[in-house]
Amino acid sequence: MELRPGYKRTEVGVIPKEWSVSTVGQEFEVRLGKMLDAEKNIGTPKPYLGNKAVQWGRIEHNDLPTVPLSRSDLERFRLQKGDLLVCEGGEVGRAAVWDAPIEECYYQKALHRLRPTQGFDVRVMSALLRLWSERGTLTNFITQTSIAHLPREKFMEVPMPVPPTPEQHAIAEALGDADKLLGGLERLIAKKRDLKQAAMQQLLTGQTRLPGFEGEWNVKRLGEIAQIKTGSRNNEDKVEDGQYPFFVRSEVVERINTYSHDCEAILIPGEGRIGSIFHYINGRFDMHQRVYAITQFAPTVSAKFVHLYLAKSFGAWAMQNTVKATVDSLRLPTFQTFEMRIPSLIEEQTAIATVLSDMDAELAALEARRDKTRVLKQAMMQELLTGRTRLI
Repeated sequence: MELRPGYKRTEVGVIPKEWSVSTVGQEFEVRLGKMLDAEKNIGTPKPYLGNKAVQWGRIEHNDLPTVPLSRSDLERFRLQKGDLLVCEGGEVGRAAVWDAPIEECYYQKALHRLRPTQGFDVRVMSALLRLWSERGTLTNFITQTSIAHLPREKFMEVPMPVPPTPEQHAIAEALGDADKLLGGLERLIAKKRDLKQAAMQQLLTGQTRLPGFEGEWNVKRLGEIAQIKTGSRNNEDKVEDGQYPFFVRSEVVERINTYSHDCEAILIPGEGRIGSIFHYINGRFDMHQRVYAITQFAPTVSAKFVHLYLAKSFGAWAMQNTVKATVDSLRLPTFQTFEMRIPSLIEEQTAIATVLSDMDAELAALEARRDKTRVLKQAMMQELLTGRTRLI
């Protein structure tokens, strides 16, 4: 393939002519952390980071464990702001920058600590590691035993592109802006989830009543207000790109080309993740023989209200009433005898369901926006870290 003007072919791929190629060991001081050995470690107990504390783009520093460290250990393994920590095992290459959220911290041998020796921007290096992880670039440098490891000597040999310093900073700022947007969306989603949980607790128990509604709530058994039965299909019946939804024993909804039901229904698996998966549908569908369908609701009952009520309260009841066998499973009486406290007026049930469904829709829109932003950031990384798109 003919090269674009201004580009060259190198061992790290096609990059701009102004970029050079180096190695991790030439650009960084790479040092593994403290070996943990209860019998040999002596000194003053200090907080340290392990492999699990380092996630992509963030470091979990709350409730850190401690390890006794000698005076020489304190000098060798103390983290400085701007250190890049890289997982040596497990999810090899997972990395985050230490921003010194606590005054003093150290790190164990499951982590590589990278410090620039020639000014390479650690934010760009962290992004490169994420890109390499997605591409499988580090595979040839990994030692595979019971779990994968990235030895220091091999890590230092990994070739890497080196953009000019001003371009590195520009790349880091652009990717950082995307991270800030993602972080803001994650915080907003978490807040909205908490608000929805609080609203469910208040509205589905009658602790808070919506304006304009009064009157008693009645206790009803699920078997009194709807029909409950299992399906008759097997997984072999599903068809990729089938015309109708096919509900199986997971959150994933498969497809099928025939249907047995055309109605409003709540679908709950009777095996697997007992009491944690609830589907609502109004239309044509079919279901696996280990899935229960709740249909034919009484005229005074809102199926959406029942769906939300079950999602909040059925799980604990289900776990108390499972049939213990090779796989925990639910039987029909467990559903039929489940008691619900519901408003006597279907209008109030519908109003509550509408409020909570609107909150669900808002959450789904935010999650879709977050997912789209993640895809856009991945595309940015592909473009900026290979030089296909230039910021300078």
